[in-house]
Amino acid sequence: MLTELQYDVTQREGTEPPFQNEYWNTKEEGIYVDVVSGEPLFSSKDKYDSGTGWPSFTKPLEPENIVEETDFKLVLPRTEVRSKHGDSHLGHVFPDGPKPTGLRYCMNSASLRFIPKDQLEEKGYEEYVDLFQ
Repeated sequence: MLTELQYDVTQREGTEPPFQNEYWNTKEEGIYVDVVSGEPLFSSKDKYDSGTGWPSFTKPLEPENIVEETDFKLVLPRTEVRSKHGDSHLGHVFPDGPKPTGLRYCMNSASLRFIPKDQLEEKGYEEYVDLFQ
């Protein structure tokens, strides 16, 4: 079951408030998965403080699980990021991130579930344990 905020973000393409969301300042090692489908999306190794108040990443953990679409909801077009299998709205990607990619995947915490590195195996994500060794 999704919370009202998770449903609004993932299914209605909503946005949660900056600096008032679960993962914007999380520094623990692990992976982030789609809250709807559980598909792996991002790693804490690629997370950085963008100063925006949302969790930001330089690249996806599994690029094939990410779908990018043009979003015209604001005055200028943006690139929306969705999960491939869950079709969840995750956030947007911007070309103002740090090296090496120059990208900022700015995600909503409400669209993600964090799996700490010490729980990867028990939660069924054992293929990612080696990332944190």
